[in-house]
Amino acid sequence: MISLRPLAGAILTSVLLAGLAAGPAAASTRDTASASSASSALTAARPGNGTLLYDRLSSGQGTLKIKNGTGKDAVVTLVRGRSKAISLYIRARSNASTDVVEDGTYRIYFTSGYKFSTAKGRFTQSAVYQRFDDRLKFTTTSSSSTIWTLTLNPVRNGNARTSGVDPDDFPA
Repeated sequence: MISLRPLAGAILTSVLLAGLAAGPAAASTRDTASASSASSALTAARPGNGTLLYDRLSSGQGTLKIKNGTGKDAVVTLVRGRSKAISLYIRARSNASTDVVEDGTYRIYFTSGYKFSTAKGRFTQSAVYQRFDDRLKFTTTSSSSTIWTLTLNPVRNGNARTSGVDPDDFPA
């Protein structure tokens, strides 16, 4: 069970969805693999914590913080409407964040596993695919912006539910 709890802030809104540990990533790096070397992409080094694997957002001021308290690496993907907006790589037992989320309402998907393939955009071992049942709304005003914190591991007394997703329906 994931926790969804509002926290009051002087200039921003914060909501807690679940739980994890480590330091936030500051840079948005992109992991690139040559299409001609797909087999080497399968064995490539795992992406760094906080790596933006996909980014269609560049002008937003909303913040998404992610805590991954599990023993598996994860990828969190925000989808607005039918369009994938952003995917962020979070290593096991680490935290990561991005502060470029544009205003809007997003469905949040996440996958976890081992041996991430940048060529396929998926974990190749022990992959699990899920989504949060509640959507996240980001709003920016002249004096505030939304901050959401997602925790990918179960939290005692949490109130944010998740559902399994068919791997074919996951926004890779």
